[in-house]
Parts: sequence; C-alpha cells; structure tokens
Amino acid sequence: MTPFDTSWRTEFKALSVLMLPILITQFAQAGYGFVDTVMAGRVSPLDLSAVAIGSSIWFPLFFLISGIVMATTPLVAEAQGANKQDDIAGITHQALWLALLVGLLAMLFLQQVSFIFPFFDVPIHLQLQTERYLYGVSFGMPCVAIFCVLRFYSEALGHTKIVMMISLVSVLLNIPANYVFIYGVWGLPKMGGAGCGFGTAIVMASMMLMLWAYVLLAPQFSRTRLLQSAMKPVMPLMWRIFKLGFPIGAAIFFEVSLFSCIAILASPLGELVVAAHQISLSITSMIFMIPLSLAISMTIRIGNAYGRHDLAAILLTRQVGLTSTVLIACCSAVAILLFRHYLPMLYTPHHAVQELAAALLLFAAGYQIFDALQVGAAGCLRGIQNTRSPMIMTLIAYWVVALPVGYSLALKPLLQHQALGIYGFWFALIVGLGMASLLLNWRLSVNLKRLERKWR
Repeated sequence: MTPFDTSWRTEFKALSVLMLPILITQFAQAGYGFVDTVMAGRVSPLDLSAVAIGSSIWFPLFFLISGIVMATTPLVAEAQGANKQDDIAGITHQALWLALLVGLLAMLFLQQVSFIFPFFDVPIHLQLQTERYLYGVSFGMPCVAIFCVLRFYSEALGHTKIVMMISLVSVLLNIPANYVFIYGVWGLPKMGGAGCGFGTAIVMASMMLMLWAYVLLAPQFSRTRLLQSAMKPVMPLMWRIFKLGFPIGAAIFFEVSLFSCIAILASPLGELVVAAHQISLSITSMIFMIPLSLAISMTIRIGNAYGRHDLAAILLTRQVGLTSTVLIACCSAVAILLFRHYLPMLYTPHHAVQELAAALLLFAAGYQIFDALQVGAAGCLRGIQNTRSPMIMTLIAYWVVALPVGYSLALKPLLQHQALGIYGFWFALIVGLGMASLLLNWRLSVNLKRLERKWR
C-alpha cells in the first residue's frame, strides 16, 4: 500500500468518525420538519399547507441563525489546532451572547410575520393557520440559537455523540408534544396543524437545557471552563464572530430560502401543489443531511489544519471529502428514483398529492451531485475562514439566476405553451445548484493556491 493510499484511508476514517454522530444529529433536527409535516398531513391538506408555508419562513430563519453562530466551529477548531485553550471559552461565551440577541430578534419577527402574506397572494384561510403555527414556533427561537452555539462548540472539540443523543431524544419528544397541541389533550384547545408550532418550541427549549447541563457538568469540558463564570459581552469579539458567521448564515439562507420561497410563490397554484412541494422538499432535505454532515466534518478537520498552517492536510481533506460527497450523491439519486412513488405515502393518504410529489422527486434526483459539490466546497471554505465570497456567489446562483428562471417558467406562458407550474420552479433548482457548485469549487481552488503562496 502506498503512502498516499494510507493517508487517504486515514483521512476518510477521521472524517467518518466525525461525520456519523453529526449525521444522526442532522437527521434528528431535520426530523422536526418531518414530524410536523407528517402529523399535519394526517389532519388535512389545509393543515399540511399551513405547516409547509410556515416552515418555509422559519426554517430559512433558523438556518440563518445557525449559520451566524456556526462561526464558532472554525474559530474553536483553529484555537484547538493552535493549542490556544484559553481562547476557546471566550469565543464561545461571546457566541452565546450573539445567539441570544439574534434569537430574540427572530422571535419578534415570527410573531409579526403576517405583513408578508399579501405580497404572495396567500389565501386568507391559509394565512390564519400559518400565523398560528409560526406564533408557536417563535418562542423556541432564542433557545435553539443557544443550543446551536453549544453544539458547534462541542463538535469543534470532537465531542459529537452527546449532541447526537440529545437530538434523538428531542425528535421522540416532538411527537407527543405535537399531539397534545394538535388534538387538544389535557384541556388544551384543539389547534390542528398549527399546534405543531408550540410542540416544536417545547422541544427546542428542552434541547437547550439538556446540552447546557451536560456542557456545564461533564468532565471532558472542564479544561475550557465554559459557563463556569459570568462573562460580559465583549463587542470586538462578538463583531468578529458576526463578521465571520453572517456570510455563512446568509449563504445557507439563500439556498434554503429559495426552496421556501417556491412554496409561497406556488400557493396560488393550490393547496395540493403546495402540499406536494412540501413533501418533496422534506424528503430531499433529509437526504441533504448526508453531504451536509460530511461538509461540517470537513470544516472541523480543515479548521484544525488551518490553525497548524498545514496545507497538505487541508488538500487531503478536500480531496477525500469532495470525492465522498459525489459518491454519496450518486447513491442518493438512485435511491430517489427507486423509491419516489413510495416515500410520499409516508406523508399523506391523498393520491393526487402522492403522484405530484413523486414527479417532483425526479428533479431532485437530477440535482443531487450539484448539491453535494456545492455544500462540500462551502464546508472547505468555512474551514479556512473564507465566508464572504461564498455568500455573494450563492446570492447570484440562487436569487439572481434560479429564482427568476423558476418564476418565468412556472408562472409565465412561454410563447404558445402554457406555464410549467411547479415543475418550472424545480427545474430552476437544478440550474441554481449547478451554478453554485461551479462557482464555489472555483473559489476554493483560488483560495487554496493563495494559501500555498502565503505559507510557502
């Protein structure tokens, strides 16, 4: 076996060890949307559509917040790689203050979100149920923001299993919590699908409390002395975290909000179309957790190597990681094609919704490789703390190119042909993700060449 083969296998094993608990965590967190969608779908198509539109608003907001505080990962990983233990607690404390601030702002926004519905021609009866759902979710936003900081701190130090366990417990808790509010148990009013919002908020608070207690009490975190003393906000460090994290959050937001905006723009096409879109999106979101988890692992590995100024390790992680994401994407595409008629049955008993969702999943199979390559490149760029240019590139790919293309194809007649409806939006997703994968991988190559000249 050559030295290259040995190093490739070693790196793949290191990424896999990091990735598996992160993957289960990501599946669990995506499971909240899955649980909400399935339980609301069992009530009625109206409730499913309300949860679909509500999720299309709060999910992008959650990913924006998560991305902002995700700066904790490369900063803590760099400090760990450079053996600067004293810096880790300071970085994380300031990230917690930042999380509290953005979480409260998100809560206020979701409670006043009704002003956006008239711009998208959302039917009145759908607006009311969506507002109730979002009002419930809003109370969990500060909690989930704080949880994300503690999660990224723990993962950056290599402690991924506790986050995985808490996330799994939380998904199981989400089912009875939703049930209580949907069907009005223990004297509570019967809220229908909107009750999923309050159930999800309770789960978010539970996650935060469990991880906070573990980080405070577990001996493996004692070296960093996190949460063991009060620390006031330090604006320069908070600003540094925000400057690094906001482009991460914005880049993720641009992609997720593109999918979400489609749900809102498609609402005039009818409840069945929105329901089918939400089911297809829920399925593909679960699949996306696999390359996303690998990308987070790549960020941690590259962040550590960046702290050591080890370019060879960065290049190896990039090669192993991106090759693995492509192989995963090929398997995902085949699985979607094989099971596209069966998976929607898990969400709804309505045959028309099932058939439309199965048709949309054909487009999802078509963009798997592009999606995997763009998220892998973004993970590498975060590891070397380059976040601003990916934000600009994803803005161009998703909102300057994909959304106008999708709107034109979906809602505007083309010459003598009818508009393509929801299919036009999903074709545009392939265009946007393809452009993003090209731009981000080009940027990654340019930045690595610059590092080579800088560290030579």
